[in-house]
Amino acid sequence: MHPNEALVHRFYTSFKARDAEGMRACYHPDVVFCDPAFGELHGDAAGDMWAMLCSRAHDLRLTFGNVTADEENGKADWEARYTFSQTGRPVHNRIHAAFQFRDGLIFRHIDDFSFWRWSRQALGPAGLLLGWTPTLRAKVQSAARAGLDAYRQKAAAAAGAAVTPSA
Repeated sequence: MHPNEALVHRFYTSFKARDAEGMRACYHPDVVFCDPAFGELHGDAAGDMWAMLCSRAHDLRLTFGNVTADEENGKADWEARYTFSQTGRPVHNRIHAAFQFRDGLIFRHIDDFSFWRWSRQALGPAGLLLGWTPTLRAKVQSAARAGLDAYRQKAAAAAGAAVTPSA
């Protein structure tokens, strides 16, 4: 197994265990993460997003497979089943991840999934009717970023440090 393939396995194994620090250790300090829910996050904001999600993932069931990687690029498929906390609705999200590596760590991580499919499950009728629109996607990204910023501020205050917003 290529070391970068093992790195991707370690990342998702950490996620299954809700080990955000293990996930963060797989990321390059200058990582760029992007997905339809959060948009683009850089550096610590990406690791903090996983920490927030792990801390809230009370009923998360995660599977992953189709992991391949070489010196520069990798990919994986993963599925998450959980209850969306804002609505109490069950979600089964299927995600395709693409990676780029630098210095033996994940430097770029792009998660791609059907936002409309996700929004139908997570948001119910509103997602069914509006999940395909850029307006709803922007609203979800704004709410996700606000939640992440609040989480980061609370964590920074507990550590006695300052944090810059994720946007």
